[in-house]
Amino acid sequence: MPILNKDMTLCISLSARPSNNGTRFHNHLYEQLGLNWIYKAFAPTDLAQAIAGVRGLGIRGCAVSMPYKEDVIALVDVMDPSAKAIDSVNTIVNDGGTLTAYNTDYTAIEQLLQRNAVPTGYSVLLKGAGGMAKATAAALRDAGFRNVTVIARNEEAGRALAGLYGFAWRADVDSSGAVAADMLINVTPIGMAGGPDAGSLSFPQEAIDAAKVVFDVVALPAETPLIAAARAAGKAVITGAEVATIQALEQFVLYTGIRPTDAQVRAAEDFMRAQ
Repeated sequence: MPILNKDMTLCISLSARPSNNGTRFHNHLYEQLGLNWIYKAFAPTDLAQAIAGVRGLGIRGCAVSMPYKEDVIALVDVMDPSAKAIDSVNTIVNDGGTLTAYNTDYTAIEQLLQRNAVPTGYSVLLKGAGGMAKATAAALRDAGFRNVTVIARNEEAGRALAGLYGFAWRADVDSSGAVAADMLINVTPIGMAGGPDAGSLSFPQEAIDAAKVVFDVVALPAETPLIAAARAAGKAVITGAEVATIQALEQFVLYTGIRPTDAQVRAAEDFMRAQ
């Protein structure tokens, strides 16, 4: 990484609980490609002021994580179709003071469903109703999944998300195993390192045992309690670390206009996961 200098381009991330994933991934790619750029993670105390800082300081790019993916919509100038279609933002690009919002979460979910050849006839339990849940629900719908149930304690948000994509809604999954599905997807902070539910399972063991595929979008730790339980039960898993790599790569391209080679991406991914 070059020594800090006045000509260096800055990109940042905003999250309630920042991780080093994006920081390590982007900075490693900057170093491989010889770019005079730097990436830094922040936990904002005032979101509106943070976005004003992006604009006023000429910060090139800004990744947006939970719980800000919907709140930033009112603070940007342009909504790219990738974000507008699902009213959820995870990437902001600053072009001379004009802030354009994108969503690369959708791309990551879409690609991982395809890579893992998950049958569209599978029944799905999707736990969560926030911005990441919107991206996931849209990707499921567009891929052809129809038997999807949104699990959300907030009835208003859960029903709204389910209705938007023609899915069902339930408040919770009980531990009796009465509610089961072929694929479980967690899009809540349950299992996230540093959070109040870091050691908790987002789905009961009975639902994990009944599933064929378990997908957790939580990227830190890479082996969440849900993923560990699914592996122990012999289930196919898709991890949040995989989501993080794909969405970060697409952010990198939006920020820099450069698409790294597969080898460069693998090296950055290995560096990110080695923390």
